[in-house]
Amino acid sequence: MDYKKYIPNFSEIKFWNTIKDRANRLGQKTIYSTLLLYYAFRRKDTPVWAKNIVLGVLGYLITPIDFIPDLTPIIGYTDDIGVLSFGLVAIACFVNDEVKSKSRTQMSKWFNKLDEETIAEVNKQL
Repeated sequence: MDYKKYIPNFSEIKFWNTIKDRANRLGQKTIYSTLLLYYAFRRKDTPVWAKNIVLGVLGYLITPIDFIPDLTPIIGYTDDIGVLSFGLVAIACFVNDEVKSKSRTQMSKWFNKLDEETIAEVNKQL
């Protein structure tokens, strides 16, 4: 994936609006992964190369037209999940406990009950 072409699509306003609106459809695994990327991006000590990966991945996620349209449940988000996984693996060393805590805090605002198994599954991949 050429993540660099999606960097211009990222904006914080579009990011927050997109994931807030899609939280229930995307599910906790996708939202947690997205928030981990975002909060790792916001760290001062995350290098530019890693921030560019995050911007590209999140830009892809919020792009209205992507490879597989998100109109089809499950199948439409498969490409988004793959791109998120790529991004997380690429920058995993910049996802620290503070990033995880901020992600969980934000998720608790959108979901009544956090799925601890799902969160542990994502953390295990890091």
